[in-house]
Amino acid sequence: MPAALDFTGERFVPGAAGEIAYEHCHRYAFARRFVAGRRVLDAACGEGYGTALLGAVAADAVGVDIDAAIVAHAGTAYGARGNVRYVSGSVTALPFAAASFDVVVSFETIEHLDAADQPRMLAELARVLTPAGLLVLSSPDKRRYSDERAYRNPFHRHELYRDDLEQVLDPAFPQRRWFHQRPASASAIWGEAVAGIDTCEAWSGGADGVVPTVVTDGLYHIVVAGGAGATLPPAGPRVSLFTDRDDTEHRRAQWNAGEVLRQDRLLKDRGAALDRQAAHVAHLEALVAERERLVEARDAQLVAMNAARESQERALAAARAAHGTLERESAAARAAAEASRQAQDESARILARREGELAQARTAAESLQAEQERLEAALLAQERIIAYHQSLRGWLHAPLRQLKRAWRQWPGR
Repeated sequence: MPAALDFTGERFVPGAAGEIAYEHCHRYAFARRFVAGRRVLDAACGEGYGTALLGAVAADAVGVDIDAAIVAHAGTAYGARGNVRYVSGSVTALPFAAASFDVVVSFETIEHLDAADQPRMLAELARVLTPAGLLVLSSPDKRRYSDERAYRNPFHRHELYRDDLEQVLDPAFPQRRWFHQRPASASAIWGEAVAGIDTCEAWSGGADGVVPTVVTDGLYHIVVAGGAGATLPPAGPRVSLFTDRDDTEHRRAQWNAGEVLRQDRLLKDRGAALDRQAAHVAHLEALVAERERLVEARDAQLVAMNAARESQERALAAARAAHGTLERESAAARAAAEASRQAQDESARILARREGELAQARTAAESLQAEQERLEAALLAQERIIAYHQSLRGWLHAPLRQLKRAWRQWPGR
């Protein structure tokens, strides 16, 4: 057998206890009177137990559900019977030919559809039925199920009042016989079996099968008796039920159920609050962790910044030392340049002085050259004079020259 499915509240699964088990199993047991020896479709079969219950008496039972995973589960759990099978499909687009079934059973399905899809579902159910086929359908009465209990089923998309259900059934299913179902708390009186009288039915069992109830002894005996000559009246109904006018026991059970639902809601709200608180704590822890991470990152940044600052300070000190060295070198260079300039100036002055001296020397040389030329000219003249005096003519004019010189030197002249 496959693993049991978890009960989520959307669909009944075997093993769920309480009213829901009574309601679902009773519906399928009730429907079996209509499907014996016939072809039946269980529309929105869910977990598949109901199709199997119908298949115990039907000629052929097919379960269809939109959830492929649940269909696979149903096939594994109940498909061993040769006349029971399961198919994936939507109730608004059934994967079957027209007139494929004699009976369609659809319990607690229509309210799970949107209002626009409900007529399409009923049209599809009518299409796959034979002209004389039957539809056995259940749906919660919105007035009793939700309004009076101030209850909302989160899985129901569009619940119907009695008038709404009649209206949506009218196009395809105008012939109808109505039944009512509810779990009831009542006093029951039932008679022992009388041949030929069977005015009620009672079932016992569960999702794995139902059988006629074996009526056991009651808590009290009620006897209708007469004398030896008396004639007992007809047995009448086999089962007689009584509730008080205000239906107090059922109301108490309903109140208890409502209280359970309220407590369940409170537990869910508390669980949600705890989840929110846990999420808030987790958020705070995440914030603390993030803060610690940021602090660590900040500390790491500070360490890096201090290291960078120290490195910058060392670089600045080195730069300042280099700057001082450059200043000294620059001062030395300026001093050297100044000394070079002064040396150049001195060299220029020396050069100018030397150029002056050279010019003077040149002038003196020129003067000497001129003097030399003059002296050479005078010497040449003297040489000519000497040559003249040494010549015959000079000798002849010598007395006359002496006389002229004497004359020029004569006192009183």
